[in-house]
Amino acid sequence: MDMMGKFGVKERKLEGQMVVDFAKRMDMAVVNTYFQKREEHRVTYKSGGRRTQVDYILCRRGNLKEISDCKVVVGESVARQHRMVVCRMTLMVCKKKRSKIEKKTKWWKLKKKECCEEFRQKLMQALGGQVVLPDNWKTTAEVIRETGRKVLGVSSGRRKEDKETWWWNEEVQDSIQRKRLAKKKWDMDRTEENRQEYKELQRRVKREVSKAKQKAYDELYTRLDTREGEKDLYRLARQRDRDGKEVQQVRVIKDRDGRVLTSEESVQRRWKEYIEELMNEENKREKRVEGVNSVEQKVDKIRKDEVRKALKRMKSGKAVGPDDIPVEVWKCLGEAAVEF
Repeated sequence: MDMMGKFGVKERKLEGQMVVDFAKRMDMAVVNTYFQKREEHRVTYKSGGRRTQVDYILCRRGNLKEISDCKVVVGESVARQHRMVVCRMTLMVCKKKRSKIEKKTKWWKLKKKECCEEFRQKLMQALGGQVVLPDNWKTTAEVIRETGRKVLGVSSGRRKEDKETWWWNEEVQDSIQRKRLAKKKWDMDRTEENRQEYKELQRRVKREVSKAKQKAYDELYTRLDTREGEKDLYRLARQRDRDGKEVQQVRVIKDRDGRVLTSEESVQRRWKEYIEELMNEENKREKRVEGVNSVEQKVDKIRKDEVRKALKRMKSGKAVGPDDIPVEVWKCLGEAAVEF
């Protein structure tokens, strides 16, 4: 087997088989079994007349070439009757590539009345002061995106829950800036007056930070009672659940007979079979009517009242499409969007 070398202890109990099965599922190798050693340097558990190998070092099979030695250190006991297992390895430390951060337009600001009004005015100005949007979709879409970036701003690209100071506001920032200036002034001129000024600003910053946190939490609790707040709560819970999982990606799948497939080729082949069956399977309950001629008839134009109803029914806060323009934009533009 690929996950086992030729130099392991021959006898294998249930617990040992579980280790082998785990290594097989996770595409790992049992390092102890790849190096030829005297039995004394392979036995990890010794009690009375029992001598066996129950402690292992596992690594990804791709990293096996980086390990040059693995053995049991005789005379060094980690726990009673257990011996220390050590390995020698050479690791190449590579600089971690940062994932590309995608900055997004803060379309959610259109919920605020003043932001919506400013966006509408700036957009109409950019389109030449027209009340009705022009028919050229490519030009109009680009102007909408550019106006959104200028008026609403763009996000940093980080998830909201990654920010430790999500409660931060401008008042706190101004107070901290004044405190920094007072500290700099006191460092340059160590007078009692400058010291007292710095201490007073320090106490004020602590009070304002406490108030800002309390206000932010109160708003959070109030928002949780709304539908949008429920979405935020579920999104945060899902993110915390993903962060708490040690294994983020499952590399195994079962075949038709319930056997576990571990190799990448067999897993991909099984997925291909499953998708082909799913997309090509006919519904036995569906009765096919053969020989029915197609009916061609005139389709009425979409009416304005239908567009208004559709916009009203569309939910906010959904992911944008390829044009990067959410439904909030069309709701903000109102009648101009209906005419367009």
